[in-house]
Amino acid sequence: MALGGDLHPESLRLAYASGIFPWPHRGMPLLWFSPDPRGVLDFDQLHVPERLARKKRNTNLTFTLDKAFEDVIGACQKAPRSGQDGTWLTASMKKAYLALHKLGDAHSVEAWDESGSLVGGLYGVTAGGYFSGESMFHRASDASKLCVLHLVQHLREREVTWLDIQTMTPHFLALGAIDIPRDEFLERIAWEQRAPRDLFG
Repeated sequence: MALGGDLHPESLRLAYASGIFPWPHRGMPLLWFSPDPRGVLDFDQLHVPERLARKKRNTNLTFTLDKAFEDVIGACQKAPRSGQDGTWLTASMKKAYLALHKLGDAHSVEAWDESGSLVGGLYGVTAGGYFSGESMFHRASDASKLCVLHLVQHLREREVTWLDIQTMTPHFLALGAIDIPRDEFLERIAWEQRAPRDLFG
């Protein structure tokens, strides 16, 4: 969608409110994307595989919100998205999302084991009434997947009905996510922003 620009919080707020997110590539100016199609997870279409449902019922993990945002984004930086080398989550990107978190627009979900160690997590950005997932990591089997389920439960309690996953992944496909045309996605976020909500307050 665009080249260059900055990662100032107001720039990021405007971008996410418009369905756009930054995705740096090595050796290029800062790139901004609004994929077509766009990946979304509609909660009424959520499919939890039996093995994951059993893991959720029997887990000893504890889940929290916004308790360790910096640790989560740092772990995501070291465990990059599938098929990528991690250069997209640069030091400047990390700094920008930390600033956005302090302003209340970026949030994390954490998974802790019985010893109190952080073993999984995810983070993303809220813009009006929708949440855009950015990245996740795990150090224990299925910890990041269980964080997604915890996030869905949290958002459902606030009458949110869907989650932006940006681009499709095998994990979200297994959970029932779908690709929709960008125009439809933009209509969704415009509708949500008619009455903006604080999803993590």
